[in-house]
Amino acid sequence: MSYTFPFRIEDWDDTRDTPYRIVYDLKTSTTGSERTFFEGTIRKNPTEKEEFVISAFTGHKIFTGGLKWNHHGVWFPHNDILDAVQHHDPDFLFFSGDQIYEGDMTPAVYEPLNKAMLDYLYKWYRWCWAFKDLTRNRPTVTIPDDHDVYHGNIWGAGGKATSATGSNNDRQNSGGYRMPASFVNSVHRTQVSHLPPRADKASILQGISTYHGRVEYGGVSFAVIADRMFKSSPTLALPEAQFDNGWAQNPTFNPATQGDVTGATLLGKRQLDFLNYWATDWSDQAWMKVVLSQTLFANVATLPGGANSDAIVPSLRYFGPDEYPENDHPVADGDSNGWPQTGRNLALKAMRKGFAFHIAGDQHLGSTIQYGVDQWGDAGYALCVPSVANTWPRRWYPKEPGKNVKPGAPKYTGDFLDGWGNRVSVEAVSNPMISGRKPADLYDRAPGYGIAKFNKSNRKIKIECWPRWEDPSQPDAKQYPGWPIEITQKDNYGRKAVAWLPTLVVEGLISPIVQVWDTLTEECIYALRMEGQVFRPKVFATGTYTVMIGEPGTTNMRTLQGLVADRAQSSLRRIIFERSD
Repeated sequence: MSYTFPFRIEDWDDTRDTPYRIVYDLKTSTTGSERTFFEGTIRKNPTEKEEFVISAFTGHKIFTGGLKWNHHGVWFPHNDILDAVQHHDPDFLFFSGDQIYEGDMTPAVYEPLNKAMLDYLYKWYRWCWAFKDLTRNRPTVTIPDDHDVYHGNIWGAGGKATSATGSNNDRQNSGGYRMPASFVNSVHRTQVSHLPPRADKASILQGISTYHGRVEYGGVSFAVIADRMFKSSPTLALPEAQFDNGWAQNPTFNPATQGDVTGATLLGKRQLDFLNYWATDWSDQAWMKVVLSQTLFANVATLPGGANSDAIVPSLRYFGPDEYPENDHPVADGDSNGWPQTGRNLALKAMRKGFAFHIAGDQHLGSTIQYGVDQWGDAGYALCVPSVANTWPRRWYPKEPGKNVKPGAPKYTGDFLDGWGNRVSVEAVSNPMISGRKPADLYDRAPGYGIAKFNKSNRKIKIECWPRWEDPSQPDAKQYPGWPIEITQKDNYGRKAVAWLPTLVVEGLISPIVQVWDTLTEECIYALRMEGQVFRPKVFATGTYTVMIGEPGTTNMRTLQGLVADRAQSSLRRIIFERSD
């Protein structure tokens, strides 16, 4: 039903570029056909590159309504954004979801099943058409989000079916998938069947397939997560709040103090187990870790005071560069992964064990933030990329300025509590704004794409957020205000040290892996690949620790037991490995 043909080639030689060609005989009549070709290059694994570049996208909207067959009415096939991205020559592409919108250009077809699938494939082929010149030569991860499976919002609830009756909102509120499992699995086959073997092959309810797992490429270890698939519906988890389509309608409900309800699920146990294992496993010569998911683990959005849903978003006016709305407040949207709070914090604690950077989308609002769990800045950084194009331009204009705003930075940056009470430090956002460019319906909604550059030698991460209209090849090209931003790998576990273990000095191995274990709890506190030969491990409580150091999967591993944490640690521990060369 998905019209896909997955295949696998064993013993692939990834040390060289390999040209390929796909041949297809296209039927042109009942008796005739035309031989067609699609060609490209499977690039060699860029393990020796000093800088690994990712380009990330979300929200492939092509139509603004009021159909006009020109660039003002139809934004497809996005040649401007493709030309811009080609200039960056990324090593890797990520599409975070909403590769299609079910009602884009033509109304969504929900039934019968065979016609619904053809409707999806028609819209999916538009994505393939638009991005083929990028994807033909680069590894690409695509993951489906709500619109890809014909939802406005989705709370997957482990794969159950939604209620069979009621409005679209009623069915979504009940949790699960509204489309048949065979439809969902066909969407998965089109978008994720090319990924490496899944971490957990067991299907979920209704036999819906999973796809969370890891991708190892260029020395970067990616965790691919489905952050909607297991998520609870807030309508069912918080009945007293009277949630409708993710928004509490009970004015007495306080999401920051009452929203973190026992039993509500975000990633689910299977994905959390995977994340915790992946974060501490640095095999395959990995030197950087990145989580790829649909959206942020925070709710970076505001609305005017009194708004009890985001239905007003398309009607809100845009501001000029020197304007600021007077009465916007952080909101609590159940579609965001700021909820449920406990699930959000468990995900962040797992991710920071591996000093992982997070790339996501969905919100249509480009942002770079640092997560906080118990304190601001004690977890990792994230890039939420702007949409390719959208008609739902969220914004971040909190009335009160953030705490610890950097000199000269806008008041919407700094340390905040989002609408769910989560700690979030906002570095930059790409608010919708009067751009002075045409078509305004496209450009005023802050479309674009994200770039993340990872440096192998110094472990710095350069975060970029580019407007769709900008030509990055020009010397005066400008990113959205606030970018680029540069951080280090270690910033992704920003938790402050309470004590230190002895400084490790290594001989015989270059940049080995270090795992720090709590002797009492037998928990791996964190793991990362050393930058060079010297590393001073931080810990977050006094006590006794075990350190494992070396190269996983080889005999070059050492276990150092009984290391005592000291608040003023100044001792050295020398570890000598026998050189393999």
